[in-house]
Amino acid sequence: MYRTVTAIRRTIAAALTTSRHLRYTALSGEVAALVAAGRLIRTGDLLDRLGADLSDGCRSWFGRHVAKAYRAAHLGADAIRVWAQHRTTGRWIHVHVYRPADPALYAGLASYGRTRHLTQAQFAEAA
Repeated sequence: MYRTVTAIRRTIAAALTTSRHLRYTALSGEVAALVAAGRLIRTGDLLDRLGADLSDGCRSWFGRHVAKAYRAAHLGADAIRVWAQHRTTGRWIHVHVYRPADPALYAGLASYGRTRHLTQAQFAEAA
C-alpha cells in the first residue's frame, strides 16, 4: 500500500510540473490527435481555409451558427469538444470540432450574415 500511495504522489507531482499545452492535450486525448491530423476541424480552421478575415467576436458568432445547425441535424446533440489554444490571447478554451465535410459547417456559413458571401461565391463558380 505504501508503494501505491508513493506512486500516486509522484504521478501528481509530475503532472503538476508539465506544461499547460501537454496537460490540455492529454485531457483532449484522441480528439486532439484527430484535430492535429486534420480529420476533425474547428470552425476557425474552416474560415482560415476559405480566406475569411473575421475578428474574434465574429468568428465566435459563426461558431454559434454552426453549433445550432449541428444540433438541429443531430436531434439536439452537441458536437465533440476539444481544448484548444485561443489564436490571439493564448488562453485555453473549449471548442467544438466537426468533420471537414459536415453539412453543419456549410449551413452555418449560409446562415451567418458575415460569411454568407463565401457560399454565394462558391455557388456562382459552380454554375
